[in-house]
Amino acid sequence: MRHARRTARRITRLAAVGGLLCGSLLVTRAMANEPGASGPPVPVGERLVAQLGAARTAGSWLGADGRTVVAVTDAGAAADVRRAGARAEVVRHSMRDLRSAAATLRAAPRVPGTAWSMDYGSNEVVVRADSTVSAGDWSRLAAVARTIGASVRMERTRGTFTTRVDGASPIFASGGRCSAGFDVTDGRDAFLLTAGHCGPVGTTWFARPGDATALGTTVSGTFPGNDFSLVRYDDGVPRAQSDVVAIGGGRGVRITGAADPVVGQRVFRSGSTTGLHSGRVTGLNATVNYPEGTVTGLVQTTVCAEPGDSGGPLFADGLALGLTSGGNGDCDAGGTTFFQPVGAAMTALGVRLTGTTGSDASEAGAGSGQARPGDDVAPSAPPAGSEAGAPGGGGTGTGVGTGTNMGGAADAWADNTGTASGTGPYAAISRVVNTRSVGPGLLVIGGSLIALVAARSMRSSRLSRRERGAWSSGI
Repeated sequence: MRHARRTARRITRLAAVGGLLCGSLLVTRAMANEPGASGPPVPVGERLVAQLGAARTAGSWLGADGRTVVAVTDAGAAADVRRAGARAEVVRHSMRDLRSAAATLRAAPRVPGTAWSMDYGSNEVVVRADSTVSAGDWSRLAAVARTIGASVRMERTRGTFTTRVDGASPIFASGGRCSAGFDVTDGRDAFLLTAGHCGPVGTTWFARPGDATALGTTVSGTFPGNDFSLVRYDDGVPRAQSDVVAIGGGRGVRITGAADPVVGQRVFRSGSTTGLHSGRVTGLNATVNYPEGTVTGLVQTTVCAEPGDSGGPLFADGLALGLTSGGNGDCDAGGTTFFQPVGAAMTALGVRLTGTTGSDASEAGAGSGQARPGDDVAPSAPPAGSEAGAPGGGGTGTGVGTGTNMGGAADAWADNTGTASGTGPYAAISRVVNTRSVGPGLLVIGGSLIALVAARSMRSSRLSRRERGAWSSGI
């Protein structure tokens, strides 16, 4: 009997020690997998497309139910997608086919007023022509599409594709008005990131028309081809909080970093002309033939925009996504708006969002915009009346109106002092450790400690009985 109790104690101690080791490992791995430690996870759709290749896939998107959908060209690829937990849709044309079609369109004579992008859902390259495209140009472009085949669809659209010069907070130059985009830094100096078509290198910007003191000067950028530029702030210029996106009414949203958008994702745009509006991503790697020139690699959305919104921020789920480039329509009737991806712009310029550590551009390359598939809401309910903020309502505080700019905490609506609703001790801890991931490890550790205490108690009880026996025998 005594031998059996001794064996039970040994087993209990060994199990407890093993539990402590296992629990510690779980906690360590949970903390190591946090975004702050190892970067954002690669979305399942993007990962599957990369693994299966351009000949067997044709893009991925978020379905209406929030699940990732991957277009595939064969049954084997479909099985791989399903095993990974995503939904597979077998299509006719591969990504290689769609890219070839887009390359043929780019090689054709340029027609201002046209645009095209890959529609993953319909498995086509959709070519759109606005009201300025003549019947002759339409006919010639349609002939090019016929030579490509069924992977191209032609559509007429209302309005005109134009840049939106004239967005959160306004910035002014002699050539017109644009919107502040994001505050960025190269580690030494402070800059404003905005649209490239807003002004060439050397353009001087002001916070208000008629100001005697300049806000800054454009020192780098590109348009057409891409659509981004970098404005170096003048020394001593007062600026609003750099980690808040202004949405009108003196309110804003804090942003954690940068990401690539995902087809089907709900996104938000803020601009000095029209305030805050939302829509969905409908295409990636879009090409737009503006009157001023062709821009490629754009994000296509259903978000509306108007002149003056150019350069303003596109964001979602606490992440910076893009800069307003141009489009057609308005915020009364709706329309299509294109955005310069912010990750590509920061990579080209060698800058990162102010207030962040490391390179946001590298995070954007990971496609972390799909980290939470199906997210269909703003960071929290927007303030009343903010869906279409008053013109110029994007600034925060009394600084130069770069309150559209990003970089800091997480998904929290902030007042004009930049005080976020997601603050406090728990919020600080949750940004460092995912308590849902750490929980199982802590539970195992707790159980192991209880087992050790029980084993100790069993030993103490045995010693106590022996001691009582010794006294009774007179030893």
